[in-house]
Amino acid sequence: MPPGAKLRVPLPRRTLVARARLANPFLAPGPLPRLVLLAAPPGFGKTTLLVQWLAEAAGVDAAGEAGIRVAWLTLDESDTDVTQFLSGLVAALAVAADGVAVEAGALLDSDRPVAPEDVLVSIVNDLDALAGRTVIALDDLHRAAGPAVHEAVTFLLENLPPHVVVAATTRADPPLPLTRLRARGELVEVRVADLRLTTEESEAFLRTVMELDLDTAQVTALTARTEGWLAGLQLAALSARSRTASGAAAVDGFVRDFTGSHRFVLDYLVEEVLDTQPADAREFLLLTSVLERLSGPLCEAVTGTDGGQQRLVQLEAANVFLTALDDDRRWFRYHQLFAEAVRARLGAERPDAVPGLHLAASRWYASQGLLEDALAHASAGGEPEWVAGLVEYALPGLRRRRRDRTLLRLVSGLPDDAARRRPVLATARAWQMLVAGDLPAAGEWLEVAEAVLLEPTPPPDAGSPVPDDLAAARDDERRTAPASIAVYRAALAQAAGDVVGTVRHARAAQALAEPGDHLVQGAASGFLGLAAWAGGELGLAIETFRGAVGHLVAAGSLSDGLGSTVVLADMALANGRPLEARQLYERALADAGQNPAAGAMVVGDLHVGLADVLREQGDLDAAARHLADARDLGEAASLQENRFRWHAVRAGLLRAGGDVEAALQELAAAERLYLPGFFPDTRPLPAGRARLLIAGGRLREAREWAAERGVADADPAAYLSEYDLLTLARLVVAEQRSGVPGADAGLRRVLTVLDGVVAAAESAGRWGSLVEARMVRALALQALGEERRAQASLAQALADGAPAGYVRLFLDEGAAMGELLAGVSASKEPSAALARHLLGRTGAGLPDLRLGLPGEPLSERELDVLRLLASDLSGPEIASHLFVSINTLRTHTRHIFTKLDVRTRRAAVSRARERGLL
Repeated sequence: MPPGAKLRVPLPRRTLVARARLANPFLAPGPLPRLVLLAAPPGFGKTTLLVQWLAEAAGVDAAGEAGIRVAWLTLDESDTDVTQFLSGLVAALAVAADGVAVEAGALLDSDRPVAPEDVLVSIVNDLDALAGRTVIALDDLHRAAGPAVHEAVTFLLENLPPHVVVAATTRADPPLPLTRLRARGELVEVRVADLRLTTEESEAFLRTVMELDLDTAQVTALTARTEGWLAGLQLAALSARSRTASGAAAVDGFVRDFTGSHRFVLDYLVEEVLDTQPADAREFLLLTSVLERLSGPLCEAVTGTDGGQQRLVQLEAANVFLTALDDDRRWFRYHQLFAEAVRARLGAERPDAVPGLHLAASRWYASQGLLEDALAHASAGGEPEWVAGLVEYALPGLRRRRRDRTLLRLVSGLPDDAARRRPVLATARAWQMLVAGDLPAAGEWLEVAEAVLLEPTPPPDAGSPVPDDLAAARDDERRTAPASIAVYRAALAQAAGDVVGTVRHARAAQALAEPGDHLVQGAASGFLGLAAWAGGELGLAIETFRGAVGHLVAAGSLSDGLGSTVVLADMALANGRPLEARQLYERALADAGQNPAAGAMVVGDLHVGLADVLREQGDLDAAARHLADARDLGEAASLQENRFRWHAVRAGLLRAGGDVEAALQELAAAERLYLPGFFPDTRPLPAGRARLLIAGGRLREAREWAAERGVADADPAAYLSEYDLLTLARLVVAEQRSGVPGADAGLRRVLTVLDGVVAAAESAGRWGSLVEARMVRALALQALGEERRAQASLAQALADGAPAGYVRLFLDEGAAMGELLAGVSASKEPSAALARHLLGRTGAGLPDLRLGLPGEPLSERELDVLRLLASDLSGPEIASHLFVSINTLRTHTRHIFTKLDVRTRRAAVSRARERGLL
């Protein structure tokens, strides 16, 4: 289908019959209904009436202000998939108003599962910020029949702001809350009885539209026998018009004999219309009935004849069930009912011709670069090799636009034989298996791809010309296939914990790719950076991963570039640079604000990461605010592999506030959400839980963790063992202070281990590790009574750590650390001033961890906003009333939603009424 064809409001016919008895609900005074439903069997003029109403309302509204905006979406069977439906809805809204549904579109384009409600919430909140009235028009809703789509429409109806209405045409009542809407007076229904033409309307239609002059008796007879069915009357008029040359008696005989049910009438009249057409016109109608949309060149490609545009214009002028879709009358569509009947006739007369017609349409669409439309027809064309070739052409663009769901559907639908003959598609199959978690199958498909690359015969070509840019992109995919295979080999190695293998395959990918192959180079550099991180080479890891980010941005993947901030900031923290980590997050959040589409999927992760850095720096209130912002944004603004972080950071804040038990609960939630394999596990959550157990005095449980993990046997020089070993050291110190038998000997062994950790960190330049190891060593020495050595070790840790921004690392150690800090502050150590500064922070106020969380009372300003949310005012009108910007209003509403534990305006008003706030 042509770009945007589903999103265009069909042009009103040049001549229309006025139907004043059917009041236009979009021009009625008072509030808009939530739903305008036009429900009737095919051919009753539902779409025509809706288009007529929308055209009337486009000028001015009931108050004399600017008319409604329309987001039009013509649905088809592909929209049964809720993701496809939502994609169409987002596109329709983008056409209707600039800047609407940008975030929702980004969510849908992401390479991870997204809940439909997350997309819908984003849409609803964007619409609330629009001034004026908006109609979301869903044409042919019955064609998108599916529970998930109906649930999505129901959510819209229940949550749309007062100035937005849904209008739908459908052949049958959808499973929507019609009874509830009807009882509330929020439903306008137009049904068969309303749409049946009266005799007067039939006469006007026949005379002005069909240019057929019948007497009143004949009009009355046709109206009665068609029961006011517009399609039947139009078909009857076409048949009657073909008899006018034979005289009035022939027309009168046709009218007298015309009778039957709708189905009989349809079959009879379509045959009549086809058989009364000239042979070439009949052939044109039959062959082009396979097309959802028609243009002159497309029809010429399908029929193999010239004059396609002229034929379409003639058919429209003759009112043969053809509707123009654009002002230039370049694109048309048949009335669905007529097309179905003619298509059935084609199948009965020439079933063997149907695949060839679809194939011709597919080849034409491919030649225009419209690959998704080409693929839709190709599936009915009966040539798997052609389908496979199209998928190969489509793959680069889909990957670049992050249309991973579409890509997965296309790749999984290919016959194995077709995929096995093309290395690009075999590699895509490996990716499909990797996403599904089937690592052995992914490895097998990579072997297939490698074997095909070794064959002397090049992969088959699609056999039809496509635009040069698509051909070049496909050729680049084939050229870079060896490098892509190496990248996926690296991914498999990382998933298996094989650091050496990860590095080997990633370097192979770099060597095989050209410098300008940014996606491949970026992926390979990313794996090398992660491998260096796992090996404790943080300087190399940061440098390498920055290079990977540069490649991703150069390839146009801005979202990946922003999301990678989490990894780079983690590396900076591990390298002893909290200030640098903070700057990374603040810069990324600013960039996400400038580019909402790119930031939509990761902005929550950025807030969480910044909250953790602020917690470490001791700014607990600011940390809590960013954590609340992340919660307000919801899971849709967080990558699935990062969602555990919110709970982990909140656990840190709770510990800083002294609530260890609540912190343990949050960390348990983090462990449930944690997905292994994405990044090196440098700070294992079980070890974090053990640290909380130690802080809470539950030493026996912490010792069970150490035994299960086998920490005592870990290598002090191994970076991935470091966090566990520093946790074990804290445990032994706590056991010694609690008088656990044998703890003194354990402390001596721990000091040896700590010396090994310090030496390894110092050698590798891991300053974050060095600060923590020296601090823990100070605690161990203090427990042994070696106060002077303990103060010296802490002074070293302070000298490197305090200027870099470390605060909670020291203060979370409690009373024993307070004693050590006091000792250093009174000494002649160069770090004495730093110790005094930290001691001054111990009395700082604790964070308000309820901030922005459900259950917190609304502020007076938020109550003011809530009262206006319960009105019919739009978002801009509320902002104007309060003398604030729309962005400030959004901040207030976001906090209201969170405190009331809802996600949309209507839900907030409902919950507020339940609680007696309104």
